[in-house]
Amino acid sequence: MSETPVLVGIAQNEQRPQDPLKSKEPLALMIEAVRAAAEDANAPALLTEAGSIRVVRGIWPYRNPGRVIAETIGNPAAETRMSQFGGNFVQTTLNQAALDIQSGRQEVIIITGAECGSTQAKARRAGLNLREDLAWQQAEGTPDAMIGEDVPMMADIERAIGLVQPIQVYPMFENALRHHLGETLDDHIRRVSELWAGFSRVAAGNPHAWLKDEKTAEEIRTISSSNRPVSFPYPKLMNSNNNVDQGAALILCSESRARALGIPQDKWVYPWTGTDAHDAYQTVNRDTFYESPAIRIGGRRALELAGMNAEEVDFVDVYSCFPVAVQVGAREIGLDQTRPLTVTGGLTFAGGPLNNYVMHSIARMAELLRENTDARGLITANGGYLTKHAFGIYSATPPSTPYQHLDVQAEVDRIPLREAVETHNGPATVEAYTVMYAGEAPKIGYVSALTDTGVRTLATTEDPDVLAAMTAEEFCGRPVRLADKVASF
Repeated sequence: MSETPVLVGIAQNEQRPQDPLKSKEPLALMIEAVRAAAEDANAPALLTEAGSIRVVRGIWPYRNPGRVIAETIGNPAAETRMSQFGGNFVQTTLNQAALDIQSGRQEVIIITGAECGSTQAKARRAGLNLREDLAWQQAEGTPDAMIGEDVPMMADIERAIGLVQPIQVYPMFENALRHHLGETLDDHIRRVSELWAGFSRVAAGNPHAWLKDEKTAEEIRTISSSNRPVSFPYPKLMNSNNNVDQGAALILCSESRARALGIPQDKWVYPWTGTDAHDAYQTVNRDTFYESPAIRIGGRRALELAGMNAEEVDFVDVYSCFPVAVQVGAREIGLDQTRPLTVTGGLTFAGGPLNNYVMHSIARMAELLRENTDARGLITANGGYLTKHAFGIYSATPPSTPYQHLDVQAEVDRIPLREAVETHNGPATVEAYTVMYAGEAPKIGYVSALTDTGVRTLATTEDPDVLAAMTAEEFCGRPVRLADKVASF
């Protein structure tokens, strides 16, 4: 007999440390959040009845944090699982949990995660040794199962020029999208800053947000002492804010178990559908830098399974590590970019606890759906370099059909890829670029270029005049000459 999965307990917590040596470690935030989620459901028995505790992997030394959590909450027999790295894995973990409950493999599942990026940043600034001085426990052991695969997402061609960080790659996507849309630099930065101001406005009304001080579009796009340039065209306030100490927990169970435990129905939020997919793991092989077939297919299929289209979604949270991720996500799914595209305020303003952000977006979505019982919400999740994706539809109203999940990877894999070469000496055309800063001065430019046969290659430039021009003029579409991975204009 098929069971109906339902989200019954949610919790979010934070700390704002002054002294990193007195801060709680991430595992302590997880345990607090798990207990708070059971309290939220008015069912403390969920802690000891959980058959599985699933932790989203973070930047911490724990090997099997789920086992420490299980023992601490009085449930040492629970199985433990941990995800691989990736911002997609909260939604992926929930998708799998819903399937496990639906099939009867589990009755109660706890999902949790936390990061202490603020504590770590303060410790580094104080000259402390993160491993020795913070003394976070190791949480020894091995999880009973891992969630997802650990797949390299960086090609040799990218490593060869040092193009390895999200703050380098996403702005290249942004510039490629601007050129594709035919916008001027000024029109583009104004539009994107207005988009981000909308996220800040939502964060100002989110009781769980890290930055509740609403920022205007002008503040977001204007370089200042508190908003330094990071990577053209993004200043600091267009980047994910990872320096946060935030934790969260979700508890799912079967509808029959929720009734048996007496969990009030006004706490119930149903997962309706879920999908998973990934784009080409190596970004250099994607056809373009301003599209995502995995978002297009996965996001729209999640809606179709729920019998909906994008216009019928009442609440949405589009993954928001950088503005281009929101724009691509909205464009591919068919969401109107003038509507609110976040329920939290996004990773810049609500807080970007790395892989665990989506646990906060699901928890906040659940709060809103409890208050609006006929509404339906869409969650999107993204890991890597706009690489790995997961989607979920939720409502406080039961679905008309049992929970449905699809892995749409086979369909995504039919999308043609692009050939890339590590070295090309000769003429080409710029398709994307960015400029990285050291302080307020441009330091290095990264260029993606296409040969006359459509093959992609990468190069850099450190010419001061070129770097200055790159931040003031459109370089996408310009001819460039490449020699030994160096771009000349």
